[in-house]
Amino acid sequence: MLNISPNKIEGKVETSKFRSFAMVKDYYAGKIFTRLVAIFFTLFILALFLPWTQNIRSTGVVTTLQPDQRPQTVNSIISGRIEKWYVREGNYVNKGDTILYISEVKDDYFDPELLSRTQEQITSKSSSLNSYSGKINALDNQLEALLKTKELKLEQAKNYIRQIELKIQSDSIDFQASKTNNAIAENQLKRMEQLYESGLKSLTDLESTRLKLQETQAKKISAENKLLSSRNELINAQVEVNSIENQYQDKIAKTESDKFTAMSNKFDTEATVSKMENQYKNYSVRMGMHYITAPQNGYITETIKSGIGETLKEGEQLLTIMPADYDLAVSLYIKPMDLPLIREGQPIRFIFDGWPSIAFSGWPNLSYGTFGGNVVAIDNFTSANGQYRVLVAPDPSDEPWPEGLRVGSGANGMALLKNVPIWYELWRKLNGFPADYYVAENSTDNSSKKK
Repeated sequence: MLNISPNKIEGKVETSKFRSFAMVKDYYAGKIFTRLVAIFFTLFILALFLPWTQNIRSTGVVTTLQPDQRPQTVNSIISGRIEKWYVREGNYVNKGDTILYISEVKDDYFDPELLSRTQEQITSKSSSLNSYSGKINALDNQLEALLKTKELKLEQAKNYIRQIELKIQSDSIDFQASKTNNAIAENQLKRMEQLYESGLKSLTDLESTRLKLQETQAKKISAENKLLSSRNELINAQVEVNSIENQYQDKIAKTESDKFTAMSNKFDTEATVSKMENQYKNYSVRMGMHYITAPQNGYITETIKSGIGETLKEGEQLLTIMPADYDLAVSLYIKPMDLPLIREGQPIRFIFDGWPSIAFSGWPNLSYGTFGGNVVAIDNFTSANGQYRVLVAPDPSDEPWPEGLRVGSGANGMALLKNVPIWYELWRKLNGFPADYYVAENSTDNSSKKK
């Protein structure tokens, strides 16, 4: 082949000095470029006036709407040792189904007859309680008998005192009569002596009168002695009444002391029986805790403890269970500066991990593969990451969320705010101004403000 080089003058001749070159140059491409720039600039200016939906973008995770619908761990209430598993990961269990069986590791509960022996102790203590009750009843009867006997004895002593008082009254009358007779005898003796000295009476009559005086004196002394003896008997009877009071008071006090001792023993026995019954109930409940059961319907997701013979502590986590029935929600985390833009009922659009989507944040109606939700709760305190948690539930008027969505999946949320022109949004972002979150007033807003 022949290598023929083209004839060119570029670089050899300065064409700008020759007018003829400028007259033959083609300007068609430059005109097209100018027109295209004008068209694009016009379209750009028109696009600046298109509506744009302000939004806040954030990430979160799929969770459940109710706290009892979230994954929970099953704990061992008592310490023990794993003996047998009845489920495996992924199994569906109903509430109350047995998950595993554990045995005791504390020597206080090794006895297989623990419940029966405790029941025997309760029966024995209950019998002792009945014995104390019988003793208290016997002491009550004894106390009642002592009170009646005391009453009769006192009545008898009082009657005896009354008899002595009457006897003293009788002896006092006899003593007064003897004193009168003695005075009469003395007067008669004086008159008899006068008559004897006058010769009117004989010596025999005088001696008879003297003898009669001595008899009256003897009777007087006897009556006085009898009166004093009766008064002494009255004193002895009164002392006997006090003795009876003291004697029976001691017996009654001793009986009441025995009664109170029996009552104290009875109360102690009742407390012991109550404590043992409580202990028996605790043993019975603990026996039922050897079988770990499912707290609700759900799926076994992860076994934290495994194997046979592994020991467990009280409150230690055994496995995780996911409830079968739950209402999905999304937990979003909003920055503190964006929190004033969020309110309950705020519409949110989501892009879930694993579901294809084409999202236009400014034009949510043109987006594909996004799902709607509404804000149902906003935390009043920041989370550990320094952001506020917002709970979003599915929008019932929008397309249902995917059936295959699981708790823990990732989600990207867009909180939809006010519609503004694109030029305003660009101007706001260039100047660092906050989003325009003021909402046009309507009847609902007015009523809420009035409230």
